[in-house]
Amino acid sequence: MSAAPPAVILVRPQLGQNIGSCARAMLNFGLTDLRLVAPRDGWPNVDAGPSASGADSVLADARVFDTLQEAVADLHYIYATTVRGRELTRPVVTPHRAAAEMRERDAPSGLLFGPERSGLLTTDLVVAHAILTVPVNPAFGSLNLAQAVLLAAYEWYQAGATTEASVLANYDAPAAHGELEGLIEAFDAELTAAGYFAPPETVAAKRMTLRNLLTRPAYSGKEVRTLRGMVTAFTGRRRSRQT
Repeated sequence: MSAAPPAVILVRPQLGQNIGSCARAMLNFGLTDLRLVAPRDGWPNVDAGPSASGADSVLADARVFDTLQEAVADLHYIYATTVRGRELTRPVVTPHRAAAEMRERDAPSGLLFGPERSGLLTTDLVVAHAILTVPVNPAFGSLNLAQAVLLAAYEWYQAGATTEASVLANYDAPAAHGELEGLIEAFDAELTAAGYFAPPETVAAKRMTLRNLLTRPAYSGKEVRTLRGMVTAFTGRRRSRQT
């Protein structure tokens, strides 16, 4: 199986030089799909070119998105690179393991990186299926953005196309995140109508848990459509009783 290289998504990147360095790291190991979510200084950024050191094609083809959900809508499996993530229930993998898994899937994947200063927020992590953490010296675990991208890209490249796929019967691939967002919105709308999101101080936590429950299993497209059909069936039955 020859999986497509993963997309690299930089969430709220701050410095053009760092974006350029990430592009350089990507192209060194065959990654070309760079996506920028709300870059602080806008895009294009004149400071990105020099630090890209020739990876101009990656910068020229970079796509900019207003929201993270839009940036990952077509991706089927997403790894969030962070040392945090304790608020969520997610598998935690190394770059080596993530690369092997991505090679096994015949569906587009993404590598998610947060802002240089603060990293990804919990509200960013909820779109991910797994947490990618680099095993480093516990006494000094400081990596800059480009270094993190380089490590993940290197492991992808090293994994090659020879990894044998582990097959799950009757399962194609995780659904594109855009489909999953539709399912989450459907649940949210019906739970809101049913009065579930109360009292007010619990709403944010309940919505986070809902996203966690629906994102973590990596449902296939068929499973997502089945769940949406269930929501429609339940709500249609309830409404018919009310009329």
